[in-house]
Amino acid sequence: MSREYPEQPRVGIGIVVLRGDAVLLVRRGRPPALGRWSLPGGGQELGEMAEEAARRELREETGLDVGGLVLAGHVDSIHRDAEGRVRFHYTILDFAGRYTGGEARPGDDVTAIAWARPEEFDA
Repeated sequence: MSREYPEQPRVGIGIVVLRGDAVLLVRRGRPPALGRWSLPGGGQELGEMAEEAARRELREETGLDVGGLVLAGHVDSIHRDAEGRVRFHYTILDFAGRYTGGEARPGDDVTAIAWARPEEFDA
């Protein structure tokens, strides 16, 4: 199924990684969020459990590991083109967990990584 102009929503997985009072953010290297800071994550693969997808995406994008995960929430991410057609549509399940190890490095479709405290999010 195509990511652009899909026939149905795709399942996306996000992960909130906590280290002390900071949250891990990644800068996206591909549309639909090219250049934007966001949580690590990506698409769930066929036959993959949602929590497995969260751990895989985290390792692929950042090289990091987390302990236990909890389902923290969900987001409906719908992006339309100039004609109003749905270009991207993701239903994103966000998990949260505490950092347990690994050295942060950008990978996969990520161009940069940052640990940010909530008061720094707007910057």
